[in-house]
Order: sequence, then C-alpha cells, then structure tokens
Amino acid sequence: MQAAAEFETRKLNTQLDKMTRRQSGRRSTTRTDRKRGRYIRAVPAGNNTSDIAFDATLRAAAPYQLGRAEQKAETGMAYALRKSDLQRKIRVKKASNLVLFTVDASWSMAVSERMQATKGAIMSLLTDAYQRRDRVGLIVFQKDRASLVLPPTNSVTLAKEALVDIPVGGKTPLSAGLLLAYETVRKEKLNMPDIMPMIILLTDGAGNVSLSENTSPQEEAHMIARLIKEADIRTVTVNMEHVAFDQGLAQRLADQLGGPCYALSQIRADNLLETVRMEMDKV
Repeated sequence: MQAAAEFETRKLNTQLDKMTRRQSGRRSTTRTDRKRGRYIRAVPAGNNTSDIAFDATLRAAAPYQLGRAEQKAETGMAYALRKSDLQRKIRVKKASNLVLFTVDASWSMAVSERMQATKGAIMSLLTDAYQRRDRVGLIVFQKDRASLVLPPTNSVTLAKEALVDIPVGGKTPLSAGLLLAYETVRKEKLNMPDIMPMIILLTDGAGNVSLSENTSPQEEAHMIARLIKEADIRTVTVNMEHVAFDQGLAQRLADQLGGPCYALSQIRADNLLETVRMEMDKV
C-alpha cells in the first residue's frame, strides 16, 4: 500500500500548558523553571530565589519604603528590601509535541481508507514540523500483535520509508495496540521528559484478542485505557465503524481514555489532520 499524498499544512499551536517543563522545543508554549525563556510575569519567590525578577521585587517593596527608614539608615541603602518582597520570574518556552497514531489494521471494509488517511496525515504533520522538534509515530495492530511501524521521529525520509508497505488483515488485538502506545509514550518521555504526547487512536473499539487468558478483550482494553488516562496522556479516538453498524464500542473506549471520540463517515487525510489540529489547538 503506497503512502497517501500530502496536502497543504499550517502551523500547529497548542494551548499554554500549565505544567512546568524543562525541554526547549520549538512548537508548544509551556512554562519552564529554567533561567531561559521569555519572562511573562512574576510571583512571590518564597524559598525559591533562583531567578529573581528585580523589577517586580522593587515594585513589591515600594509601598513600604516610608516605614523602613530605620532599616535604610542602618544599612546606608536608599532602598530597603526584605525577603517577603522577593518576586521570581515565570518564563515560557517552546516544548515538543509527540503525535502517536495507533491504528487498527485488522480486516474491515474501511481498512484501506483508514490507512491511506493515516499515512497522509502523518506525512503532512511531519512536513509541517520540518526544522522543529515535533515528532510523529505510528503503531498498527492486527492479527495477534501490535507493531511500532514508525518510531517517533521528525524525519520525513524515515517516515516515507516506513509507510510504504504496511500489512493489513486478521483479528483485532486492541489491547496490544493500546499497551504498545502507552509503553512508547513512556519511553519517549524518559528521553524527553517535557514532551507533550497525544495518542490518536483509529478503531471501531471492537477488540477480539486478549494479552492474557483470564480477561476478556474488551475488559482488558478498558483497563489499559484507564492506565493511559491516569498517566495524563491526551487521546483522541476516531471511530471507524460504519454508522449503520455502530454499537458504541469506540465511544465507551474513549470514555475510559478520558478523551473525545469522533465519527468520520468518509475519512480522508485532511479530515484526520484537521481533527488532530483542532484537539491540539484547544485551550
């Protein structure tokens, strides 16, 4: 199966993340506790005096100068400061995004369209991320296993090579796909602790292969989905089931993942990419 053609891209911008991060990516604006990055405001320093905002500290002390005449006389200083006046800088930098597509490649009438849409979206995201630190990866699951077809990368060349021929058909090891996605994100975060991951799951939610003998495929998939949610990994589920046959399985899985579920009756690469963009742009 050949990779789908790319289409015009636009810059992705995610919301200002409230978590403090150290990585200096080039795409998503996020708070950082390092002494680099754009200074946007100040807060009381408390015991953290590593990056003092002198302008804000002087403003905080200004109303008390008349009452500190004795302190100024003792020190010979024209301006009296106390520890309670100290303000520290809040800075923002650009952090990296990771978009990990996790695709059901088991046999179905829509599998060809599903894979073409995914390939087109991956190539377009990578083209858009050229010379930035954004990374895109692809997991496919079919038969009795899940495979990391495209490890997280920002290389268009590697992606094109990996996406040329992807096997499809067989049963649906949904649990294996979810578990590999979870493990891939965890591994990526060990190497890049401040990366902002998002899993894009394309499936009808109907798993029929378990990793263990004692748990049903659906129950096991939901258990792993809750693990992903507890790890604060953002997710988007794209329901690939035809509307006439939809049993709500994808929606129930999305509820366990803690992310939205979209139904795309005529999935194309531009539909999928715009869905990703919309979620990344949300405040």
